[in-house]
Amino acid sequence: QVQLVESGGGLVQPGGSLRLSCAASGSIASIASIPVMAWYRQAPGKQRELIARILRNGTPIYADSVKGRFTISRDNAKNTVYLQMNSMKPEDTANYYCNGGPSILYPQQYGWGQGTQVTVSS
Repeated sequence: QVQLVESGGGLVQPGGSLRLSCAASGSIASIASIPVMAWYRQAPGKQRELIARILRNGTPIYADSVKGRFTISRDNAKNTVYLQMNSMKPEDTANYYCNGGPSILYPQQYGWGQGTQVTVSS
């Protein structure tokens, strides 16, 4: 069983930056074996949204809502995926989750972690 633990959330002012981390552990030698890793977010009263994906070869794919502001990366040696968030907006406020799997359309093979809360407010 694979556990995914998100961290790095917090309160940030509009225009500010945060970096989220997702550490994988459990029955997995390396996240290098997972074809697609991804970040999702869910705001209160809204459905979970897929915002960024990264393929095993490092190719990133972004939702229009975060393109140009967020950067996804993966460190296979550390079994960690990152999400650098810049130029943040109040509408980025949500609980952020990571997951991964073989599907490029919706990479969600593992159970959901607790997520990490991000609040963008002045």
